[in-house]
Amino acid sequence: MALAERWLLPDGVKEILPPQARQVEMLRRRLLDLYDNWGYEQVMPPLVEHLESLLTGVGKDLDINTYKLVDQTSGQALGLRADITPQVARIDAHRMTNQGANRLCYCGPVVHTLAENMLVSRNPLQLGAEIYGHAGIESDVEVVSLMLETMFACGIESELSLDLGHVDVYRGVVQQVGLNDQQLKRYHALVQNKALPELQEFIQALALPEQQAAMLSALPRLNGGIEVLALAQQQLAAAPQVVKDAISYLYRLADLIAARYPNIDLYFDLAELRGANYHTGVVFSALSPQFAQAIAKGGRYDEIGKDFGRSRAATGFSTDLVTLSDISENIQARAGVLAPAGEDAALLSEIARLRAQGVRVMQKLPGDVHETELCCDRVLEKQAGSWVITPRDHNLKLKN
Repeated sequence: MALAERWLLPDGVKEILPPQARQVEMLRRRLLDLYDNWGYEQVMPPLVEHLESLLTGVGKDLDINTYKLVDQTSGQALGLRADITPQVARIDAHRMTNQGANRLCYCGPVVHTLAENMLVSRNPLQLGAEIYGHAGIESDVEVVSLMLETMFACGIESELSLDLGHVDVYRGVVQQVGLNDQQLKRYHALVQNKALPELQEFIQALALPEQQAAMLSALPRLNGGIEVLALAQQQLAAAPQVVKDAISYLYRLADLIAARYPNIDLYFDLAELRGANYHTGVVFSALSPQFAQAIAKGGRYDEIGKDFGRSRAATGFSTDLVTLSDISENIQARAGVLAPAGEDAALLSEIARLRAQGVRVMQKLPGDVHETELCCDRVLEKQAGSWVITPRDHNLKLKN
């Protein structure tokens, strides 16, 4: 690498500089305090772990997105985590083995081999909250509510919408039709891309019974407001019971969320495929016109702890804290006090006293002539033998 390029970061890898770094940190504290108020305990899993542990029960997508390396001590395969949820599942299974519900939260860096989309980095700061050990709709309601409260705490309220789906709708339909692996892969791609003309040609070429072809055709069109659920009950009437149960579950969940948050716009997508190999029930995401992709995503993943020897119900959500910071209201910059340089005992004592009270105090360095660039709106100066704080005149130089 040429000398002139050594300061460059890899493509898609970002660093956070002032003042954004303070914004991100203040937001982290605010949100973790919010989760603590809801009874969630914070965990801090390691950045690197045994590869098998990181990839258990999560599907192929996470495998592709995980950096692999060899442990020089043991020779075993390790991975840099691309998602914290598998680690939290391991903690629930083996480190916190109480039989009741565990409410856990976290915030830490993850590393992706590929960026999830063009708007985010390959090293996001993942923030999330999860409940283990409860299978009822109440835990889904709580997690969705906490995700929405996260948005509110960031000042993201205007035109905020909640996207709801259920993986059993898609799974139940395609399993009843009996597509082979190749056909399923093709159908999956066409649905995901909303390629409706090509989808119709594909379905016609399958030469399926009329009812089955109609359901495959209807599935990617079942998206919109609450009326979509009634339409789904009609158009998927021949689907197995698991599909009907999933639609009923979405009705109940929507009613409970609407009762808590009547101003939230509810949107339904019954062909939602995100995390199809990962989730086991409802899936949800928060969206806003301020960002072209989902801001936060979550759902139910009851099977994730199975390979750890403790299969427990699980539901949760996660988001990128840096993305939240980018689109949230700005946290007001913390002004400070500029103190003069020197070793005067009374001066140093007053600086220490102010800092102990939580006041931000920056002491000048001898010879530094750029103090006007500092975020200080007050100065500490000596008046009548005492050190006092006065408003700062930015047009004047503070004299040593």
